[in-house]
Amino acid sequence: MLLTISTTHQPATDLGYLLHKNPARLQTIAIAYGQAHIFYPEATPERCTAALLLDVDPISLVRNHRGPAGEGFALEQYVNDRPYAASSFLSTALSKAFNTALNGTCKDRPELPEVLLPLEATVAVVPAANAEQLRRLFAPLGYEIDTEAHPLDPTVPAWGESRYFTLRLRHTALRLRDLLSHLYVLIPVLDNDKHYWVHEAEAEKLLHRGAAWLPQHPDREFITRRYLRNLAEFVNPTLERLLEGDEPEAGPLVLAEATDADAADGPTFTRDTPAPDRPTPSLHDQRLDRVAEEIRRLGAKRVLDLGCGEGKLLRRLLQLPQVEHVLGLDVSVRELQRAQQRLHVAEMPPRQRERLTLTQGSLLYHDPRLAGYDAAAVVEVIEHLDESRLAAFEQVVFARAQPGAVLVTTPNADYNQRYETLSAGEFRHHDHRFEWTRAQFQAWAEGVAGRHAYRVRLEPLGAELEDYGAPSQLAVFER
Repeated sequence: MLLTISTTHQPATDLGYLLHKNPARLQTIAIAYGQAHIFYPEATPERCTAALLLDVDPISLVRNHRGPAGEGFALEQYVNDRPYAASSFLSTALSKAFNTALNGTCKDRPELPEVLLPLEATVAVVPAANAEQLRRLFAPLGYEIDTEAHPLDPTVPAWGESRYFTLRLRHTALRLRDLLSHLYVLIPVLDNDKHYWVHEAEAEKLLHRGAAWLPQHPDREFITRRYLRNLAEFVNPTLERLLEGDEPEAGPLVLAEATDADAADGPTFTRDTPAPDRPTPSLHDQRLDRVAEEIRRLGAKRVLDLGCGEGKLLRRLLQLPQVEHVLGLDVSVRELQRAQQRLHVAEMPPRQRERLTLTQGSLLYHDPRLAGYDAAAVVEVIEHLDESRLAAFEQVVFARAQPGAVLVTTPNADYNQRYETLSAGEFRHHDHRFEWTRAQFQAWAEGVAGRHAYRVRLEPLGAELEDYGAPSQLAVFER
């Protein structure tokens, strides 16, 4: 991935002072996942260009567990866009390579960081839902924007455009540190596979780097949500701090459910109606709460959480007194380790610890450990399987394990056109293999029920809209 920054300020070679990098020599910085090279393709008094070339080692990403969460799809660890598309890796490298400039200091020319410069920046390439998303992020900051879409394959025009763009930004009068802070924050916003863990320190970085411009940005809620991976425990306090002393122009901010299109784990903000007394739960929480409530209603004592992830549903199930034992199964060892940490398994009292089993396994192969349970929850899992392999999933769960009840949730594709960030035909998450309309989900559910002696009922999850339905859907199978 390549970032270039150019100026025609006179003398243009002042850019070298600002970046604290000598235009006369190549510099290489070792990073945990490869190398960052800083060099100047041109350096004259009339025009100067600095380049940051990030050479990411894809094998190092796997070895250090810093690539995308590919354990659920083994090839994704090795075959992905991480070495080529601008991502959180580039943001980290930018901070390491140009930290002095990012902080607005220049030892030799202390007055220079405050000078407004004509600046151009090019990033090749960035992932984005569409060119409009790039304009929404950068245009409010005063940039002239050019985007160049890249085809999936130039030799096969019928395949259409990819989700990758070359992004060019121009500003007639801007401090260099402002440009760097914009890139530092907004590049990770476009990256759905961030390599870092989100915690308080990430929120502080966002507040620090975005303090001068983010509170006034019209898409500040979207930026904050995406930067912090939609985690409500960090998103909501960060937005509150951003908005301190800032009166909204079109009514008060209210909490509303986050979209699956952004892989949401927490509430987001809109400007529609007065704030309720209590925040509206996110769609993700509504799903989990509804499934836990249905398991309580069923009176299930032994429960499977298939595709348990980091254990959010497991926590809810362990709070039900009727539940005697829960088995959480996931294909990802890393997710199971996170579940152990988040559930504080090591600190559980012995009797509570006996109620929980975490185990690695696949839903595509017969597993005798899954037999003998009263209920199984399969929450937002089937869409991550290849559609051609659903028959294997059906055999494993419904034909072999045969729990007394099975609860399956999946996105509703009818609702996707309500998401402005999604292009036509685009899925809500990069790892989704398919997304079904309500009619398709109903046909599949009724077919499974008929083949395996279950009855099934379907219900919407989330607020329903006429013609679109709800954002998610639930099927409850009972033997």
